[in-house]
Amino acid sequence: MIVYRTKKDISGHLHTLRNEGKTIALVPTMGALHQGHASLVEKASAENDIVVVSIFVNPTQFNDPSDLNLYPRTLDSDLELLRHLEADLVFVPSANEMYPGGDAQIFDLGNLDKVMEGKHRSGHFNGVAQIVSKLFLLVQPLRAYFGQKDFQQLVIIERLVEILELDINIVPCPIIREKDGLAMSSRNVRLSKEDRKLAPFIYHTLKLARGKTASLSPSQLKEWVALQFRKQAEMELEYFEIVEDKGLIPLEEWDDGVNKVACIAVHLGGVRLIDNLKFD
Repeated sequence: MIVYRTKKDISGHLHTLRNEGKTIALVPTMGALHQGHASLVEKASAENDIVVVSIFVNPTQFNDPSDLNLYPRTLDSDLELLRHLEADLVFVPSANEMYPGGDAQIFDLGNLDKVMEGKHRSGHFNGVAQIVSKLFLLVQPLRAYFGQKDFQQLVIIERLVEILELDINIVPCPIIREKDGLAMSSRNVRLSKEDRKLAPFIYHTLKLARGKTASLSPSQLKEWVALQFRKQAEMELEYFEIVEDKGLIPLEEWDDGVNKVACIAVHLGGVRLIDNLKFD
């Protein structure tokens, strides 16, 4: 495993690998790696010759400076995990390396960045598009691997590839959960011991909600979910939406011809947790 910190150095190595006919995969991360990330690297390794993992806490996608400051940074243990997974190249740039003159790019993502996460985190997805576009153009992967826990982000990345007209295959990877159902997330380490015991309630509620689609309309189901969280004094529901999986349009009625995904964001002990569940 080779660790690079500059675009010039890693691009030179990647150029050589491409000339050798190697297939290259990219797994973009913000570090604080867990088994969810490991599953992405393992899948990428099984399907490609070379796996590039980036570790970069991207400042342009944080609308809350305190959230940026509190985001866990565990580079030493991240690199140890990647060595164990036998990743080939790891790119660990600084903010100055990725944004030497800032970045004024504005991406037209249509309605995709106006709902759910985008509604509550102004500028978040434009920041995501900025860094991912830079990584795509730098690495030029054949495939890029993203977890489905960040479902809205995944849809936006697929749209970004279309906008930039890139020949990259975006590979969605399943959510990896703890034994009690909590979706694995780098933010989970910030939960107190007591809050960690409460957190599985999010996934539990999603599953119960899915079982009520035969008896409740989408609007009634949203009201039911909101009521469940009002009963939880320690939790604050930010949003719960049931959307179709391409345009992220909230559903007003059930449609068997549409793939449906329920997405949720909850605040618990000062930590913001997201999750989703297919409703088909």
